[in-house]
Amino acid sequence: MDDVPARQLGDFLGRWRLQREILQDDGAKARFEGTAYWRLGGAEADYIEEGHLVVPGQGRFAAHRRYIWDKDLNVCFEDGRFFHQVPATGGTAQHWCSPDTYRVAYDFSRWPRWQAVWRVDGPRKAYSMVSVYRCAAA
Repeated sequence: MDDVPARQLGDFLGRWRLQREILQDDGAKARFEGTAYWRLGGAEADYIEEGHLVVPGQGRFAAHRRYIWDKDLNVCFEDGRFFHQVPATGGTAQHWCSPDTYRVAYDFSRWPRWQAVWRVDGPRKAYSMVSVYRCAAA
C-alpha cells in the first residue's frame, strides 16, 4: 500500500484490544471481544488472543487462539505449520486448507489501529470476518 510504513515484528509486540465480527453467508452473526498480545520468545513471537465469543441465541463462550509469528511476519499455527505471511505494508495473503480457501486483507493505514478482513470459502465454510486491533495504550 502506498505511503504506509512497513511493519516489523517489534511493532506488534505488546497488548492490543481486539474486536471481531463474523458474518456467515447464511446471515448468522457472531462477535469476539478480548485482547491479543504478541510476546517475544527468541527470534519469534507468540501471538495469543483471549476473550469471549458471543453467538446470538447461543450464549457467550470463552475463546482463545495462539499463533507463532517470525521476523519476516510469517504466521504459523501453534504446531508450527505455515499459515500465511502478513504483507509488511498491508495487502493480501491467502491460505488453502483443503477444501477451503482463506483470503485476508491487512490494512495498516490507520496505525496503531489496524484490521484484518478475512473471507473464507469452500464446501464446509462460507463467512467473512473483520478483526480490528487497537493498541491497548491508545
